[in-house]
Amino acid sequence: MHWRTLDGRRIEIPIKDAVEQAIIRETSMGHRLKVCIGSDSQVRSGHVEFASVIVFLREKKGGFMYILNDRLDREISIRERMIMEVAKSVEIAYALCDLLDRYHVDLEVHADINTDPHFQSNVALKEAMGYILGMGFAFKAKPDAFASSSCADKVV
Repeated sequence: MHWRTLDGRRIEIPIKDAVEQAIIRETSMGHRLKVCIGSDSQVRSGHVEFASVIVFLREKKGGFMYILNDRLDREISIRERMIMEVAKSVEIAYALCDLLDRYHVDLEVHADINTDPHFQSNVALKEAMGYILGMGFAFKAKPDAFASSSCADKVV
């Protein structure tokens, strides 16, 4: 499992170091940053593929992301899959939160879970929200969870 950029370049240093370098680079260019972390998954013939992203948003100047792909070699229930996505995002957020606090960068954790009870992913909404908020992170769900539902969705 290796982090990469959207254009496929492998990140050869620890992800925390890469994030710190990105923050220093972007803030030195005058950009105000926000980081959004999200994960998504797809079931494919007997296994589950995951993608987790760290999205850097430059205020009014676009953004970029770092990507981590992972795979589970068995099928699991929709609820377990949603909670695993959230757990992956929380693990990344927890590893980076002290760094982001030091540089005064806002952090959000996005869950690819629909707030509409008519959708299957809604079965895990309460647990996901409790998990993320309980860890002290800002929480976003669909339709506001673009890091998971748009960014990670495109690279899973």
